[in-house]
Amino acid sequence: MDDEIIIERLALLRNELAYLKSEEKGVPRLQDYLESPRLRRAVERSLQVAIEACLDIGRRIISEKGLRFPEDNRDVFKSLAEKGLIPHSLLSRLVKMAQFRNLIIHNYARIEDSQVYSVLKRDLADFEEFARLVAGCLESASDTALK
Repeated sequence: MDDEIIIERLALLRNELAYLKSEEKGVPRLQDYLESPRLRRAVERSLQVAIEACLDIGRRIISEKGLRFPEDNRDVFKSLAEKGLIPHSLLSRLVKMAQFRNLIIHNYARIEDSQVYSVLKRDLADFEEFARLVAGCLESASDTALK
């Protein structure tokens, strides 16, 4: 499974994570975050892009491997978990990310900055774990292709 789209989205995800981690370190308190409208907008958008990258990767893997077609964004991760491509321990966290993405996109007028800050401070490792799993899939697929 050496797919350029997956590799491209994985690089995008890693870039967004690098940005988010730098901002996460720079805002030790919620008040610091709340006092910067530019930072709030940038973090929100970066989280959206990171989640979209995960969803794109998931959809591509589903297509490549002929897995069950997902009914919605949350179902993308459920389909991957059904085939053991992501552990169930990560599944619930990724499903929450998909729900968070829907909040950012569709209920943007009601989003609470404290919720975005919480995701920034607590959930970046979920993206990293997903990226590691995808990279592992790519490596094992290329190892298999070489044999």
